[in-house]
Amino acid sequence: MTGGYSVLAKVYDRLNGSVDYEAFADYMEMCFERYLVSKPELVLDMGCGTGSVTLPLARRGYDMTGLDISPEMLSQAYTRAADEGLNGIMFLEGDMCDFELYGTVGAVVCCLDGINHLLEADDVKRCFALVHNYLDPDGLFVFDVNTPYKFRHVYADNDYVLEEDGALCAWRNRLSDDGEQVDFHLTVFEKGRTGLYRRRDGVQSERCYSNTALREMLTEAGFEVIGIFEALSFDEPAETSERWHVVARAKKNV
Repeated sequence: MTGGYSVLAKVYDRLNGSVDYEAFADYMEMCFERYLVSKPELVLDMGCGTGSVTLPLARRGYDMTGLDISPEMLSQAYTRAADEGLNGIMFLEGDMCDFELYGTVGAVVCCLDGINHLLEADDVKRCFALVHNYLDPDGLFVFDVNTPYKFRHVYADNDYVLEEDGALCAWRNRLSDDGEQVDFHLTVFEKGRTGLYRRRDGVQSERCYSNTALREMLTEAGFEVIGIFEALSFDEPAETSERWHVVARAKKNV
């Protein structure tokens, strides 16, 4: 039994082909235009995975750095970037709670519930402090999270199956008693060249954080919270929202 993304790396993009990553890149750009004085040149994609948002932003002219803890996911991202001729992207293996950059950046993005993978509030606080440290004054931090509602009413203890183009992923969700953490027990089958399927098993976990907790931790780290919005919008979230987008500005004494 191994980590979930080690198991998923080779089939992740096939199984998530329905996700509109361009819409996430569009939203990042809308946030930049609304809340920054000028277009950021340097952007960090934290928890970049296979580069599904890193690459669209790079195509739009941003100087991108992709950070991820999984070498297997980064390998897929590097290969995808090379295949597209996007050779200027810097990919770094690192933990969101303990990473180093070569300098500050104009914006940090973290897409598709990367923050939910931090299972302790102290980890979230360390992550937010690092992001603040590496942002330019008034730089922008944009991320999304799966909501407490989604954990308790969509994930819960349900089972799911995804199948696409020679790959199948089945997973069993197990919700903690307090309703704040879900463990995903994954089984992945991938079709090989001989037609036989290879099986891999892994576990991945996520934790949810309330609107209030996120605001408090961001403020403690030195951010001005611009808003917590309905996913991919600037609207107030509903009680049944499954994803929030959070936008915050790094305030610094200069």
